[in-house]
Amino acid sequence: MKAKAAVKRIIQTLKGIYPDALCSLQYEKDYELLFAVRLSAQCTDARVNKVTPALYERFPTLESFAEADPSEVGEYIHSCGFYNGKARDIVSCAQKLLKEFDGKVPGTMEELTSLPGVGRKTANLILGDIYKQPAYVCDTHCIRITGRLGLTDGSKDPVQVERQLRLALPPKESSDFCHRMVLFGRDTCTARSPKCENCPLSKDCDDAKSKK
Repeated sequence: MKAKAAVKRIIQTLKGIYPDALCSLQYEKDYELLFAVRLSAQCTDARVNKVTPALYERFPTLESFAEADPSEVGEYIHSCGFYNGKARDIVSCAQKLLKEFDGKVPGTMEELTSLPGVGRKTANLILGDIYKQPAYVCDTHCIRITGRLGLTDGSKDPVQVERQLRLALPPKESSDFCHRMVLFGRDTCTARSPKCENCPLSKDCDDAKSKK
């Protein structure tokens, strides 16, 4: 396991680079974040943010989503990819939120993952951003970078990575840390050509050390 001092340095360095640690997805209502995360599967946040304004204008309430024809929802989200399945999930999710949760996005892992199209990654993001709970959002950036750093053992399994990060990271830092992983993954620790020579985390990165 990574030394606590190294973990602390990594956390503090990322805080200095990305003090706000905000989610890239734009939303106003809790359920809009839930739907936006579903749309972001195998799609960029930037693309989702281009699609959602018109989507939320056409369907301005949870009730309107619940009553929508999935094929029409699909027309608005076509460019996000896999739009048929995503549209069905969004409509079914809206219906279940109204029927079983009084129209509110629930605040537990068990309840969230009972919703159509919602897995642990989405649930963790909701728990962290909406409910300010400890949350470990293991997307591709987080999985890749924490493996390179040595915070995890390099596993590509999101559940396994989440378990390891729960041991490695202070709970109060977890949600913001995962947001910073996304930003850092776009800027520096990219998938194909990581900028190791100018990386501020290189002294605590197992992968960077192995290249010397």
